[in-house]
Amino acid sequence: MRILIIKLGATGDVVRTTPLLRRFSGSVNWITAEKNLPVVQGIEREVRVVPWGGRRTLADCRYDLVINLEDDRETSGFLNELKFDQLFGAHLDGNGRLIYTEDSRAWFDLSLISRFGREEADRLKLLNRRTYQDLIFDGLGFRFTGERYFLPAPIETGLSGDVAIAAEAGPVWPMKKWAYYDELKQRLESRGLTVNLLPARSSFLEHLYDVQNHQCLVGGDSLPMHFALGTATACVTLFTCTSPWEIHDYGVQKKIISPLLEEFFYKRGYDHRATTAISVEETLKHVIESLSG
Repeated sequence: MRILIIKLGATGDVVRTTPLLRRFSGSVNWITAEKNLPVVQGIEREVRVVPWGGRRTLADCRYDLVINLEDDRETSGFLNELKFDQLFGAHLDGNGRLIYTEDSRAWFDLSLISRFGREEADRLKLLNRRTYQDLIFDGLGFRFTGERYFLPAPIETGLSGDVAIAAEAGPVWPMKKWAYYDELKQRLESRGLTVNLLPARSSFLEHLYDVQNHQCLVGGDSLPMHFALGTATACVTLFTCTSPWEIHDYGVQKKIISPLLEEFFYKRGYDHRATTAISVEETLKHVIESLSG
């Protein structure tokens, strides 16, 4: 089969889509955001990867299957330039409305383009207990059995230690930034542990090295979390406003779920209470358990 996957970002979402590659034996092409090229290009699986700006270089053949996991009009509009036999995911109907295929509804019913509207989609997302991989695999006719991420080789940085802390949160989800990372760092260091705040890097591949060269990663629902899951690095993940149930833990993750999760679920603003609802004591306990386990 000749397959085309359209998954542009965010980078963590691209990484968690790579298990699909373990189910396709034929030719796979992938369109992603320019910044995400290194994450897919260097994996141990032959994939032709092009940035969104070069997408038309992949429009010169016919595909058995196109998988569009984006939910915007521009990406769906590009499908009109392609020739394919089967489509999974978002597309434009004959009236120019942004919809999605029936076999992809388990995932897109929970999305920004849900046929039920945003409020009901968020309610369904809160009730959902299936992982992202399970939802996507099932829609494509597969059974998810723990297929692992593909990741590229890292670039060495020299940073290593007992605990890595991924403290930063992007502007879209400011409530992911837990308020007590500095205190946690001090408490861990008082036990004689080497603790590093993950620095900004010029390359995702350096960031990958930083994560995998620690015994445990602490942070929110983020790209470093996916790097930990993909490298079998123990991780303690704090969920303050996004779904913990969509994340497959691969046997290495401890999820700490905020007692206020429902109140702030998928809210993109900022409320200090969301960032302080998980205690230092609970987080410290699970980090120590992860280190000893």
